[in-house]
Parts: sequence; structure tokens; C-alpha cells
Amino acid sequence: MKQVFKSLVAAATMAVISTGAQAQEAASLQDLLEQVKKNRVSEARINEDREAEFRSERADKQALLRQAQSDLQAEQDRGDRLQQQFSDNETTLNEKSSELEQATGTLGEMFGVVRQAASEAYGRVSTSIVSAQYPNRDEFLAKMSEESQGLPNMQELEDLWFALQTEMTQGGQIDRFTTEVVDLDGGSSQHEVVRVGTFNLVSDQGYLSYDAENDVVQPLGRQPEGYLASSAEELAEATSGTVPFYADPSQGAILGLLKEKATWEERYHAGGPVGYTITVMLIVGLLIGIYKLVTLSITGSKIKSQLKNPGNPSTGNPLGRVLKVYQSNKSSDVENLELKLDEAILKELPSIESGINIIKIFAAIAPLLGLLGTVIGMIATFQTITLFGTGDPKLMAGSISMALITTAMGIIAALPLILTHSIVASRSKSIIHILDEQTAGIIAAHKETGKA
Repeated sequence: MKQVFKSLVAAATMAVISTGAQAQEAASLQDLLEQVKKNRVSEARINEDREAEFRSERADKQALLRQAQSDLQAEQDRGDRLQQQFSDNETTLNEKSSELEQATGTLGEMFGVVRQAASEAYGRVSTSIVSAQYPNRDEFLAKMSEESQGLPNMQELEDLWFALQTEMTQGGQIDRFTTEVVDLDGGSSQHEVVRVGTFNLVSDQGYLSYDAENDVVQPLGRQPEGYLASSAEELAEATSGTVPFYADPSQGAILGLLKEKATWEERYHAGGPVGYTITVMLIVGLLIGIYKLVTLSITGSKIKSQLKNPGNPSTGNPLGRVLKVYQSNKSSDVENLELKLDEAILKELPSIESGINIIKIFAAIAPLLGLLGTVIGMIATFQTITLFGTGDPKLMAGSISMALITTAMGIIAALPLILTHSIVASRSKSIIHILDEQTAGIIAAHKETGKA
């Protein structure tokens, strides 16, 4: 309406302006009247045309309005239908979900049980030494235990069953197979390996370990004690029959502990300088003891030979030299002869008793050195506690080992030294006893001869 009103105002304004212009051109009032009439008729016709045009446009606009209203109503009806359809679908979905839960029943619980069983089987199979012979067995189990989101099918259930059955079956068998063994120096070579169930892998190198993370077989960093390693080598070399074998039921855990066990050599070196000193004393004492046993045995045998022939004394043995002194002093009185013979015996004593006291001293010093090592080890232990606390016992193990090992080494060294000293001292005393006995006999005989 505003647009129509603006058009009428503009037309009236143009008519007035045109009339004014014509009035200026008209020569008389009659001409002006005629011009106004003509203009009136022309303007009426224009207005009629415009009104017809406006009516036509109004009809078109009205049709467009009715079309838009019709489209709006159609969309509203469609929205109502979609809303109703969505509500119906929600209801149907809930009903179908309930039906699915009722239809699956215990299958949902079975999925959880199967996934748990697959996870446990994966943990067992991935670290089992059977995988060294049959690799890549854990890939399916890992996928089934971690990535599976739906119910397992029959094929997956059968594969899980086969994996568990294979592990159980191979756990009771001893198989021989060839595989790559990574040496401790970094190289690798093909070796024939014997698998004892799910417990151990052995070869001619002894016990082997299986690194499940890198999927490699390698020897132990250090083989256990000799009789254990020899049983593994015997099993690897055996082709038939029954072979005694020390199996590790913990699948390598016990072997790992035995690998950390200190050897006798390591225990010996734990004694440190004190232990080395005790060892030197033991060796020197035993060497002196052996030397004295040999020399005293030779001297004793010579003395026994001399006893069989006292009338022909020899200077190669103590008794012969004593007899030589007697023969040189037969004319002397008893007192002088006794003094001469005592002097001869005293000259023989140093050679007979030399070194025996050293063995005795070493036997006495060795336990004292062990005690010294104990004190030094305890001092080092307390220093370690002061610096690092008591959180890690391994930090104190070295000092405590020294404290205990040196004590044991001192006692161990003292025992054979004491035994050696006893044997050597008894041998020397037996020789001295023979010399004293023969000297006493000679003096007695000389005294009786002098009285006669």
C-alpha cells in the first residue's frame, strides 16, 4: 500500500507541473481549459493502466503468498511425520535392544570369559619357552584379548582351544630342534637345542634362556655350579635312555638366582688384602711343613740305619756325629763325656727344629688376621651405612663378605697349620728322643766300663 500511495503522489505532482507548464504556453483561457481536459483524460487513462497493473501484481503476490503458506504447511506436516517416525524408531530400537539382550543370554558373559582366558593364555604363551620352537603363537591371542569388541566366532574359539591345548601338550614333552642362539659376545649361530617341557632349554653350552621380548635364545650370563651344568650338557648330548637332569620348575627364575650366587673364587677375592696375606701364610707354612717332614723322614731313616751299625758312625746323620764325639772322647771321665755329648746334641737341635716354630707362629697369627679382616669389614660396613643408609643391602654386602670371609679364611688356614706343626714337632721330638736315649746309654756304658 505504501508503494501504491507513493506512485499516486508522484503522478499527481507530475500532472500539476505539466499543467503549469502548459498554462504558460496557452494563449487564452479557452485553450487552457481544453488542455486541462485533455490532460485529465490522459491522466485518467494512465491511472487506470496503473491500477490494472497494480491489481495484476497484487494477484501474483497473493498467489506467491498462498504458495509459500502451502509450502510452510507441507514442511510442518513433514516435520510432524519425521518426529513421529523418530519416536517410533526410538521405541523400536529399545524393543530390539531388549530382544537382543534376551536372545544373547549368557553369550555376553561368555565374551568376558573368553577375553579373560585369551588374556591369561597370552601372558603364558608369550613368555613360554615353547615359543622358541613355535614362534608367533601369541599374535592371535593378543588380538583376541585386546582388540576384539564383539562376540567370538567358532573359528576364534577353536584357535584359542588349540593354543591352550598345544601349550599343555608341549609342557609334557622333551623335543630337540635347531634354532639360532645369540652368543654373549653379540654373534649368533645355529645350535641344536633340547627343550624340557616348559621348564628349560639346554644345549652343549649348558643352560639357555629365552628372551620373550626380543624372541631370541641365548646362554646364561654364567652357568650354575659344575654338576648342574654337566647334567645339562649330558642331556644335550644324549640320544636315548634316561639321563638325570636338574630342571628349573620356575622357568628360569631359580637359575637366575643361581647365576647371582657368588662362586668360590669370588668369595675368596672378597677377603681382600687380609685374605691374600692369610693365603700366603698358609702356603708358606705348608711348604715349610712339607720340607721339614721330608728332611726329618730322611734323617730318621739315616738314624735307623746308624742304629743297626753303631760301631761305624757316619757324619751324614745326627746320631753318627754324636757317636763320633763319643769315639773321640772315650778316655775322658764321665762328667766331661756327658758334657761333650750334650754339646753335640745341642749342635744338632737347630737343624732338627728349624722352621717348626714358624709353622706354629703362622697357625697362631692366621686367626688373628681373620679377626682383623672382620674388624676392617665392619668398619667399612658402618661407613657405607653412614653414607647411603640401610635402604639397599647390596651396598653393604661387599664389606660384610670381607668381614666374614677373612674370619673363615683365618680359621681354615690355622687348622692345617696346627696339624702340620703337630706332625713335624712329633717327628723332631722322636729324633731328639733317640739322640738323648743313645747318649744316656753311652754315658751309662762308659760309667760302667770306668768302674770295672
